[in-house]
Amino acid sequence: MSNIKFTGGINIAVKIPKSKYEKTVSFYKDILKLEVTEKPIDNPTVSRTHEVKFGNNTVWLDCVDNYTHSETWLEIKTPDVEKATEYLRNNGIETCDELEKIPNENHWIMDPSGTVFIIGKESSEYSLG
Repeated sequence: MSNIKFTGGINIAVKIPKSKYEKTVSFYKDILKLEVTEKPIDNPTVSRTHEVKFGNNTVWLDCVDNYTHSETWLEIKTPDVEKATEYLRNNGIETCDELEKIPNENHWIMDPSGTVFIIGKESSEYSLG
Protein backbone atom coordinates (compact mmCIF):
# COMPACT_ATOMS: atom_id res chain seq x y z
CA MET A 1 0.00 0.00 0.00
CA SER A 2 3.01 2.33 0.04
CA ASN A 3 2.47 3.14 -3.66
CA ILE A 4 -0.55 5.36 -2.86
CA LYS A 5 -0.14 8.83 -4.36
CA PHE A 6 -1.87 12.05 -3.34
CA THR A 7 -1.73 15.45 -5.03
CA GLY A 8 -3.31 18.75 -4.11
CA GLY A 9 -6.42 19.66 -6.07
CA ILE A 10 -7.34 23.10 -7.38
CA ASN A 11 -10.41 23.56 -5.14
CA ILE A 12 -10.39 25.25 -1.74
CA ALA A 13 -13.64 25.77 0.15
CA VAL A 14 -14.05 28.38 2.84
CA LYS A 15 -17.06 27.62 5.03
CA ILE A 16 -18.37 30.98 6.24
CA PRO A 17 -21.01 31.70 8.90
CA LYS A 18 -24.14 33.31 7.46
CA SER A 19 -23.60 36.47 9.54
CA LYS A 20 -20.22 37.12 7.87
CA TYR A 21 -20.98 35.86 4.37
CA GLU A 22 -21.90 39.10 2.54
CA LYS A 23 -18.90 41.00 3.93
CA THR A 24 -16.59 38.13 3.02
CA VAL A 25 -17.88 37.94 -0.58
CA SER A 26 -17.49 41.74 -0.81
CA PHE A 27 -13.89 41.46 0.44
CA TYR A 28 -12.90 39.09 -2.39
CA LYS A 29 -14.91 40.97 -5.02
CA ASP A 30 -14.68 44.66 -4.11
CA ILE A 31 -11.46 44.93 -2.10
CA LEU A 32 -9.23 42.25 -3.66
CA LYS A 33 -11.01 42.74 -7.03
CA LEU A 34 -10.91 39.05 -7.86
CA GLU A 35 -13.34 37.39 -10.28
CA VAL A 36 -16.28 36.32 -8.08
CA THR A 37 -19.39 34.57 -9.43
CA GLU A 38 -22.36 33.25 -7.47
CA LYS A 39 -23.18 29.67 -8.49
CA PRO A 40 -26.40 27.72 -7.94
CA ILE A 41 -26.15 25.07 -5.25
CA ASP A 42 -28.44 22.31 -4.03
CA ASN A 43 -26.91 21.17 -0.78
CA PRO A 44 -28.54 20.64 2.63
CA THR A 45 -25.68 22.32 4.53
CA VAL A 46 -24.56 25.08 2.12
CA SER A 47 -27.18 27.75 1.37
CA ARG A 48 -25.14 29.86 -1.11
CA THR A 49 -21.78 29.61 -2.84
CA HIS A 50 -19.53 31.95 -4.79
CA GLU A 51 -16.68 30.81 -7.03
CA VAL A 52 -13.51 32.92 -6.78
CA LYS A 53 -10.75 32.65 -9.39
CA PHE A 54 -7.62 32.54 -7.23
CA GLY A 55 -4.62 32.12 -9.54
CA ASN A 56 -4.59 28.50 -10.68
CA ASN A 57 -6.98 27.57 -7.85
CA THR A 58 -10.67 28.05 -7.25
CA VAL A 59 -11.82 29.27 -3.84
CA TRP A 60 -15.43 28.42 -3.02
CA LEU A 61 -17.05 30.79 -0.54
CA ASP A 62 -19.75 28.63 1.06
CA CYS A 63 -22.45 30.15 3.26
CA VAL A 64 -23.21 27.76 6.11
CA ASP A 65 -26.08 28.76 8.35
CA ASN A 66 -25.06 26.65 11.36
CA TYR A 67 -21.36 27.61 11.70
CA THR A 68 -20.00 30.05 14.28
CA HIS A 69 -16.54 30.44 12.72
CA SER A 70 -15.01 29.92 9.28
CA GLU A 71 -13.17 26.78 8.21
CA THR A 72 -11.02 26.07 5.18
CA TRP A 73 -11.50 22.74 3.41
CA LEU A 74 -8.96 21.41 0.89
CA GLU A 75 -9.02 19.00 -2.04
CA ILE A 76 -6.78 15.93 -2.46
CA LYS A 77 -6.65 13.89 -5.67
CA THR A 78 -5.56 10.28 -6.04
CA PRO A 79 -5.66 7.70 -8.87
CA ASP A 80 -7.73 5.18 -6.85
CA VAL A 81 -9.99 6.63 -4.16
CA GLU A 82 -10.95 3.29 -2.60
CA LYS A 83 -7.34 2.06 -2.32
CA ALA A 84 -6.36 5.45 -0.88
CA THR A 85 -9.24 5.30 1.61
CA GLU A 86 -8.16 1.83 2.73
CA TYR A 87 -4.57 3.08 3.08
CA LEU A 88 -5.76 6.04 5.19
CA ARG A 89 -7.89 3.77 7.42
CA ASN A 90 -4.87 1.50 7.94
CA ASN A 91 -3.05 4.64 9.13
CA GLY A 92 -5.75 5.71 11.58
CA ILE A 93 -7.57 8.22 9.35
CA GLU A 94 -11.30 7.44 9.09
CA THR A 95 -13.67 8.95 6.55
CA CYS A 96 -16.27 11.44 7.80
CA ASP A 97 -18.68 11.49 4.86
CA GLU A 98 -21.49 12.72 7.10
CA LEU A 99 -19.96 16.24 7.02
CA GLU A 100 -21.53 17.27 3.74
CA LYS A 101 -23.30 15.62 0.81
CA ILE A 102 -20.86 14.63 -1.96
CA PRO A 103 -20.86 12.04 -4.75
CA ASN A 104 -20.43 8.46 -3.49
CA GLU A 105 -17.07 8.05 -5.24
CA ASN A 106 -15.52 10.79 -3.06
CA HIS A 107 -14.80 10.85 0.66
CA TRP A 108 -14.22 13.41 3.39
CA ILE A 109 -11.34 13.00 5.85
CA MET A 110 -9.77 15.23 8.50
CA ASP A 111 -6.16 15.75 9.48
CA PRO A 112 -5.35 15.52 13.22
CA SER A 113 -5.93 19.27 13.67
CA GLY A 114 -9.41 19.10 12.12
CA THR A 115 -8.72 20.43 8.61
CA VAL A 116 -11.20 18.81 6.23
CA PHE A 117 -10.13 17.28 2.90
CA ILE A 118 -12.23 15.91 0.08
CA ILE A 119 -10.58 12.93 -1.63
CA GLY A 120 -11.44 12.48 -5.29
CA LYS A 121 -10.15 10.70 -8.35
CA GLU A 122 -7.41 12.61 -10.22
CA SER A 123 -9.47 12.82 -13.41
CA SER A 124 -12.82 13.75 -11.83
CA GLU A 125 -14.10 17.29 -11.79
CA TYR A 126 -16.17 17.71 -8.63
CA SER A 127 -16.25 21.20 -7.22
CA LEU A 128 -16.19 21.81 -3.50
CA GLY A 129 -18.65 24.68 -3.64
